[in-house]
Amino acid sequence: MELNKMRELNVIELQTELEKSKKELFNLRFQHVTGQLENPVKMKEVKKEIARIKTVIREKEMAEA
Repeated sequence: MELNKMRELNVIELQTELEKSKKELFNLRFQHVTGQLENPVKMKEVKKEIARIKTVIREKEMAEA
């Protein structure tokens, strides 16, 4: 998801996306351990997406305060 689209979402929607990304990362890690992961770069991409979502959530929290 693009950063501009993330900033348009509210905090609840962002938290839903965060949980979805965390589940995807868990599945990728599981595939990596079992040797079934075809694209190991995907793990790095998902980690960055999680960080972006957390950053946007924090920005929104700071704006409210």
